[in-house]
Amino acid sequence: MVEAVDDSRQKAILNSAFQAFSTYGYRKTSMDDIARGAGMSRPALYLHFKNKEAIVSKLTEFYYVEKTAAVAAALATQGSVAEVLTHAIQTQTAGIAKILASPHGLEMLDNTKSMSSEIIAEGEAGLAGVYAEWLSQQERLGRVRLLTSAAETGRTITATLKGLKLIGAGADVYEQQVAQIAALISAGLEVK
Repeated sequence: MVEAVDDSRQKAILNSAFQAFSTYGYRKTSMDDIARGAGMSRPALYLHFKNKEAIVSKLTEFYYVEKTAAVAAALATQGSVAEVLTHAIQTQTAGIAKILASPHGLEMLDNTKSMSSEIIAEGEAGLAGVYAEWLSQQERLGRVRLLTSAAETGRTITATLKGLKLIGAGADVYEQQVAQIAALISAGLEVK
């Protein structure tokens, strides 16, 4: 997994690419569109990325670096199991509704899945590991009751959230489903 993007030029390119993909769709977005949005020439863009596929890969890497850190921070907060887990799940899914609301959202998700499957698998495993570590800690403290291993429960959480975004139900339905999943998982884990 790569480190978070530090280069301000690279950040500008990634932001521009995300906006262009959301607006025009992946297929209709050109490297010129991305360069223009990043405030640079197309040749300057090629100094950073060789093609749109490379940009999608970097966007995917950046997404997982950011989300893994954000979920870990959310799980480190104080509160009931339900409050902390719901906060972590909402942190992980923040921004997905915006993608799903885009007319090109499903295309973006499909392209990312097909171009960056290894990055996605590694990122999902990282997120599952963060949840598993927290679940193990909470089990030792007597705050949760696990019916299976912490690792398996962490993988179930991330697989469920990944599945929700891929069914393409729309932004509002997605947000409702995320809230339902957070409540169900929390209720099933918390020791009363």
